[in-house]
Amino acid sequence: MIEASAPGKVVLSGEYAVLNGAPAICMAVNRRAMVTINTTADDYHVVTAPGHVEGPRRFLVRDRVFGWLDSSDEFELLEHVWRAAGIDRSGGLELRLDTSAFLDPAHAWKTGIGSSAALSVALAYALHEVGARAKDPLEVAHRGHLDFQGGLGSGVDIATSAAGGLIEYWMKDRSATRLTMPAGLGCRLFWSGSPASTGKKLERYSSDGPKPSREALSLAARRMAEAWAGGSATTVLEEYREYITVLREFSDDHQLGIFDAGHAALTASAADAGLVYKPCGAGGGDIGILLADDPASADEFVTESLPGDFRLLDIGIDDQGVQVTRVEE
Repeated sequence: MIEASAPGKVVLSGEYAVLNGAPAICMAVNRRAMVTINTTADDYHVVTAPGHVEGPRRFLVRDRVFGWLDSSDEFELLEHVWRAAGIDRSGGLELRLDTSAFLDPAHAWKTGIGSSAALSVALAYALHEVGARAKDPLEVAHRGHLDFQGGLGSGVDIATSAAGGLIEYWMKDRSATRLTMPAGLGCRLFWSGSPASTGKKLERYSSDGPKPSREALSLAARRMAEAWAGGSATTVLEEYREYITVLREFSDDHQLGIFDAGHAALTASAADAGLVYKPCGAGGGDIGILLADDPASADEFVTESLPGDFRLLDIGIDDQGVQVTRVEE
């Protein structure tokens, strides 16, 4: 039996700008996608996804073409990663894909911390252990997830899930450099209560023409990355204030609504309290992050200023990237 897991992520800076050659800063978080694979003597494969679909789904694969013996709903990602891995075997596989840790328990909504990327990474590395033709499981995860997203996306979520910790990522060569969290810098992650579609926002952005705010955001993302790499909590917080202003102008310019769903009000409230808050990733819902170098002030803000629709998440950094274990039965 093969067991693999990979963490989720939150993009701290460089959202959208990473697509134009700027660096992104991204943090792995301790919510993990879990994949278990057993081999069987059957001539078909079986997949289950607890909390995602009811019951098992059986399928065949011939010459990279999937034939589903049961409903194939919600398993497009599996197909893309499987094809990228080049699985070709005579026996069957029994797969369990578990991303329940990424769901809002009240509504079973995804909370926007990279469940599909984490699952892609865990699945690619698990399949690598059962005879994938492709030699590099990280490349498999990148290819499979990019195909799943219709060719849109930078790959920062895949890189973070594989590496773990805090990373600086460049799309051009998919390089990921581990950084150290600045001493004294604390964070709180909030779920907005409103799920957002990253794919739709990327489609809108990619269809828009070049505008001055794109270059401004790229420059701000570079300065933000330098601040993170410098390791000073004070510098990071100071740089974010300018970065957030540029990000807001960029959002308005491209009509992306990054600060919708309550993020704008929370950003303003945090600034009034001398703290830093911003939506993470594509924005317009999902999650946001509060950054502070004074834990007491951050806790006070959570207690007194968090809007009713927002909820503090019990989530922190995960220094471990993808993990794979072979369990002898």
